[in-house]
Amino acid sequence: MNRFIALLAPLCLGLGLTLPVLAQEDEFQTVITPAFSPVTWERLINAEDEPENWMMYSGTLDSQRYSRLDQIDKSNVAELEMKWSYQIPVIDRAETVPTVVDGIMFITEAPSNLTAVDARTGRVYWRYDHELPDDLRICCGRNNRGVAILGETLFMSTLDAHLVAIDARTGNVLWDTEVADYEAGYSKTAAPLIVKDKVVTGIAGGEFGIRGFIDAYDPATGELEWRTYAIPGPGEPGNDSWSGDSWKTGGAATWITGSYDPDLNLIYWGTGNPGPDWNGDVRLGDNLYSDSALALDGDTGEIAWHFQFTPHDVHDYDSIQVPILADIEYQGSTRKVMMWANRNAFFYTIDRATGEFLEGDAYASQTWAQGLDPTGRPIRVPGMAPTYEGILVSPPIVGATNWYSPGYSQQTGLFYVTSFDGEQEFFKRDEDYEEGERFTGGGGRYNQPMDAFHSSIRAINPATAQIEWEFPIMPRSSAGITTTAGGIVFTGSADGYFFALDAATGEELWHISLGARVHAAPMTYAVDGKQFVTIASGNVVYTFGLKDD
Repeated sequence: MNRFIALLAPLCLGLGLTLPVLAQEDEFQTVITPAFSPVTWERLINAEDEPENWMMYSGTLDSQRYSRLDQIDKSNVAELEMKWSYQIPVIDRAETVPTVVDGIMFITEAPSNLTAVDARTGRVYWRYDHELPDDLRICCGRNNRGVAILGETLFMSTLDAHLVAIDARTGNVLWDTEVADYEAGYSKTAAPLIVKDKVVTGIAGGEFGIRGFIDAYDPATGELEWRTYAIPGPGEPGNDSWSGDSWKTGGAATWITGSYDPDLNLIYWGTGNPGPDWNGDVRLGDNLYSDSALALDGDTGEIAWHFQFTPHDVHDYDSIQVPILADIEYQGSTRKVMMWANRNAFFYTIDRATGEFLEGDAYASQTWAQGLDPTGRPIRVPGMAPTYEGILVSPPIVGATNWYSPGYSQQTGLFYVTSFDGEQEFFKRDEDYEEGERFTGGGGRYNQPMDAFHSSIRAINPATAQIEWEFPIMPRSSAGITTTAGGIVFTGSADGYFFALDAATGEELWHISLGARVHAAPMTYAVDGKQFVTIASGNVVYTFGLKDD
C-alpha cells in the first residue's frame, strides 16, 4: 500500500498539498502519519519530562506508570466524558497499552496487528496486519500488549515468535526477524523495551517446555546482539539446580516487559514458571532462574544478580510481573529499590543495585508458605505440593496477581496492585515431553465459584511491605493500574467498569460502565494542552477527557 505515498509525502508536504488517501480491502483508509520528532534514546531516558507522550509500554523506563499530567485531578475527574473510541476489527481479547508520540497513537491489536491513529480523534492513518500460520501453539490467548519505538521505527512482537520493525510514518515493514521456532511452542506477545541502541525483548511459551531467554537486537538490521538464557546450561552457575537434563525443557519464559535503570545500566526482567508446571518430580532442585527477577548488564546481557521468589515452583507462580523502580526512604536513608508484588502472594522490596532483600510480606491470601526468611526465601508449609488426588492451596493458579501492570505514585510513595484472595485444588500427573505440545504435568480445579473469593486494589507501603488501604473490586480483575500527579489511580474491572480512585485514600471518585471486561492497563497523554485517558475494554479502545469549555 504505502510505498507510493511514502515517496510522494515529502513533495506534497513541501508544497502544502493534501496527501492522497488509499482505500484498503479491510475498509480502512490509509495515509502517512503527520510528522513527529524522532524518538531518541535521550527522549526515552527523560520520558517523565514529556508527560504529554506515552512512549513505552509502562510509560517510563522505571515502569512506575506515573504521569506528571495533572489537568485531570481529584476535583474534576468526575467530569470525564468519552471523546472517541476505536473498534478493533479482529474479535479477540484486547490487552493493548497504546503508545503516544506527538499526537499520534499506536495501538496493537489481536492477534499480531498494529494501527496508527490520530490521538485527538481516533482517525486511522494506517494499519499493519502480520500474517500468521494456521498451526500456532499458544497458551493463553491471541493477544498483543504493545510496541516500542526508537527514531521513527516501531518494534512489535508477534504470536509466531517474530520481532518486526515497522515504519511509524507509513506502516511498511522494515525488517522481520524470526526469534524462535513457533512450532516448538515459542511465541511473543509483550512489548519490547528500548535500551540505548538495542531492542530488548523476551519470549513466551512456558507451558510448552521451551527454554526461556531475553534477547537484544540491532534496531537498524534486526540482527541478534546478545541472548541471555533464563535457564543456565551445563557448566554455568545454577545448572545443577536442575536434575538431569530437565533444564532443556524447563520453561522460565520471559513474557512481560521489563524495566531499566540508566544510572546502574541494569535491565530488570521477570521469568516464568519452570516446566512442567505442576509436577516437580522430574526437575528436582531450585530450578534457577525460573520464578526470578534477573538484573542484566545493559550492554552485554550478562546476569549481574538474580533473586528467586519461588524456588522449585510447583504452583505455576510465574514471576513475570512488571518490576517497578524507585528511590525511597528506607530506615533513615534513600535506597534504590525494585518493588514487586508477586503472583505467589508476597510483596518484596529489593535493593536494585545489589539484589539484597529488604522487606517482604504477604499482601494476599496464601497457604503455601509460613513466611519469608531473612534473605527473602519462602519458608514452605509441608504437604502443599500438588498431588495426584488434588490439594487445596492459596493463591490459585491465576495467582494473587498476574501479568497486569501495577503502579506507583511519586506523590503518595505507595505501590498499587490488583490482588486476589482465591484458592484452588492443584493436581499433578505424569507427562512426557513432546516438542510443540503442552508440557504442564497437571492442572487445577476451583471448588467454588470465583465470585466467592475477595478481590481488590491494594495500596502497599514499600518501606514496610504493609497494606495502607484497599478498594474491593468484584469479580476478580485483570486490569492494570496507572497513577497521575492529579492524585488519581486509574484502573478497570472484569465486569466492564473503568474507574478512578483517590491515590491517598482509595476513595472512589468516578466510574463508567464500558460493557466489556477490562483486560489491559490504562494510559494518559495530552494533545494541544488537553489531557486524555485511554483504556481498552472488550474489543474497543476508549479515550476520555474533560468536558470542553
